[in-house]
Amino acid sequence: MTDEFTVLDLLDMNLKAHNDLNLHCLGGRKGLGRKIRIADLNRPGLALSGFYDSFAHERIQLFGRGEVAYLKKLAEARQLETITRMFSYLIPCCIFSHNLMPDMNFLDAAEHAQCPILQTDLSTSEFHTRLIRVLSDVFSPRQSVHGVLVEVYGLGILILGDSGVGKSEAALELIKHGHRLVADDVVDMHCVNGNILIGAGANKIVGHHMEIRGLGIINITHLFGVGAIRERKEVQLVIKLEEWDSRKNYDRLGTDDKYMELLGVSVPKLEIPVKPGRNIPVIVETAAMNERLKRMGYNAAREFNQNILRWIESDSARSVFFGTEDVI
Repeated sequence: MTDEFTVLDLLDMNLKAHNDLNLHCLGGRKGLGRKIRIADLNRPGLALSGFYDSFAHERIQLFGRGEVAYLKKLAEARQLETITRMFSYLIPCCIFSHNLMPDMNFLDAAEHAQCPILQTDLSTSEFHTRLIRVLSDVFSPRQSVHGVLVEVYGLGILILGDSGVGKSEAALELIKHGHRLVADDVVDMHCVNGNILIGAGANKIVGHHMEIRGLGIINITHLFGVGAIRERKEVQLVIKLEEWDSRKNYDRLGTDDKYMELLGVSVPKLEIPVKPGRNIPVIVETAAMNERLKRMGYNAAREFNQNILRWIESDSARSVFFGTEDVI
């Protein structure tokens, strides 16, 4: 979470497609350094009518057609006290939707208070939805981990392990099998809506490069094409690679589900021992398909366990039946 996000940062964000806010500044440029600390907006209708109790001045103020119509009435009646009072609060900025323009009295008051006035051509509801989505992403909790994030059969898999255990090599083999790399070495994660983990490269410039010991730095995009990468992906499974330890009891049935806590989100976790002869990429692919089946409601380990129990029960019943002599 960041507490240094300013109005200027909001204007400078390189947003595309369904996230583009289409913002530009109309006035109050001296206040572009004001900080935005809350991922929410406020419609200042009550404040414009003179009711300032519980005025959410710390939020971005959004003006739609209703607010602009009321501002026009205030200007015609020369009732500008409420506008002056509104700008006495430290408002991050005011945003006008539908390409609406505030009158000069409003702009002059904002300029005097050094409060930025922004404008967008989006509708009020559409802009509200987009800005909440953008701000939720900006203010979401973040964490960086040392690992590799890949997409395997549509599933985001975070591969962890000690340095030199073979994380990058396993990811490279998966890319050769047609899967996609999201980030290598450092994975930057943030939590969305409290229960979704989104992972991406910590640095966009070097995010799709890989370090292979003995080979050096390679560019995945140039070697395998743009189809072998993606910018971000939800983290849905964690696989920890570790050196084989003969003294450790590894899960051989898969009936005990393990989870890893990341930013308050429990993510399914597998521990895979590494030793010569084990095909780790194939195991990762199988783990991805098995996890997808679990999400569809099918658990192979539990079904196997239930079948064994049925077999034991039926065999015991058969032994009891055939071992009992008829009494005449």
